[in-house]
Amino acid sequence: MANKVENIYTDIISSLPPTERLQLATLILNGLAKQQMSREINFVDDSDVWTREDEDDLALFAFQQGVTDLSQEEDETE
Repeated sequence: MANKVENIYTDIISSLPPTERLQLATLILNGLAKQQMSREINFVDDSDVWTREDEDDLALFAFQQGVTDLSQEEDETE
């Protein structure tokens, strides 16, 4: 593969004027950037997705915290 790319560069690209080589490089880089962006869009990172158990744990904690807060308020008002 490396030889093939080197041959293309030597036989075709190196003979182009600098502006056309820059134009070609821009096209290649833009194509690579589009590919990378489409991969990132299609990539789903589920490492931060909450499971049902996570949600239940959070709800239980919030309920317990609420009960504790109410108990403390009642103690303070008595």
